Amino acid sequence: MTGTNASVLSASEEAVSWLRNAAWPLWLEHGVDWARGGFRESLELHTLRSPAAFRRLRVVSRQVFVFAEAHALGVPHAAEAVELGVAFLRDRARQADGGYAQRFDLDGAVIDGNRDLYDHAFVLLALSSASRLLPGDALRQEALALVRYLDEEFAHPAGGYLESLPPALPRRQNPHMHLLEAFLAAFEAFGEAVFLERAGEMVRLFLNRFRDPATGTLPEFFDGELVAQREGGRHVVEPGHHCEWVWLIHWYRGLAGANAIVPADVLGGAERDLLAFVDRHGVNQRLGTAFDEVWSDGSLKGPGSRLWPQTERLKSEVLRPDATPDSIIRAYDALQQYFTPNPRGLWFERIGVDGRATKEPAPASSLYHLTASILVSHRKLVGRA
Repeated sequence: MTGTNASVLSASEEAVSWLRNAAWPLWLEHGVDWARGGFRESLELHTLRSPAAFRRLRVVSRQVFVFAEAHALGVPHAAEAVELGVAFLRDRARQADGGYAQRFDLDGAVIDGNRDLYDHAFVLLALSSASRLLPGDALRQEALALVRYLDEEFAHPAGGYLESLPPALPRRQNPHMHLLEAFLAAFEAFGEAVFLERAGEMVRLFLNRFRDPATGTLPEFFDGELVAQREGGRHVVEPGHHCEWVWLIHWYRGLAGANAIVPADVLGGAERDLLAFVDRHGVNQRLGTAFDEVWSDGSLKGPGSRLWPQTERLKSEVLRPDATPDSIIRAYDALQQYFTPNPRGLWFERIGVDGRATKEPAPASSLYHLTASILVSHRKLVGRA
């Protein structure tokens, strides 16, 4: 798509306004436990209370990213929330061995000391995001130390990294996908070559081990040797992850340029395969929402549609070279079905196949998806205008 249609730009600006004027202020007021120095896991739609009696490492890390973006757009008190989150990572989460504990009580005491690869990817993203407003060299050193820790403690002889310490099965592509995101963010933040090198390793893992060459799809689960787990000759596919990899490959291509691990046409072909499957099988044609799960043969596995696949679909739709104004507007419309009218700034986490939204608490972790999706898409569209 050349240029940017006025209605598309209007939809993008409306989404950014929703973040800046509704979601971020609401979560700064109700989603930050300023007294005890932590972030709340979720907010009930009607009471704005959080029912969770614990804190998770991934929520702390994701909220640091969220509020760093909010600070960049001038939202009051966002910087203080970033500082609170970084203090939690340093004083509560990071352990003597260099890894980060997984779960805490509301006072910040460790209640689950396991090390989770997915969560560590978001710690690296948090350190990279916070570097934009916290001075000094400490965050760069912490990011480098985290990569050394992963190399020393998580590296797997069959490729990639262990799921966790202690090790667990199945292995998944998902944590490696978020490591790619974190490595790219760290390279942008700190400029260290090791981060771009590690990003290239994640892309190579995607091309050579994760992606199914027969279908061009991305299996979710693998055995210890990274052989895809199948049932009846087919594997589980999450359309949202197809879309997320498209965004990340696009980002990697832009940063690596001529130093990319494979030619641009190979990466572009992989992106097209992922999106073609989503176009054929990944969208509820009646509601316009992306499904949670389908089988690699195209049949439906999970009929519902969570919020996060809609955010990833929006990013990939804006980035794809064959996008049209109508296709982008459809992606924005699908996402906006989840926004709660009152209170403004929360969302429905799930919509069933019948179009009915559930009324469960809005999880804080989804604010990361919303923030990244809306801002990545807006920056791309403004760049085209």
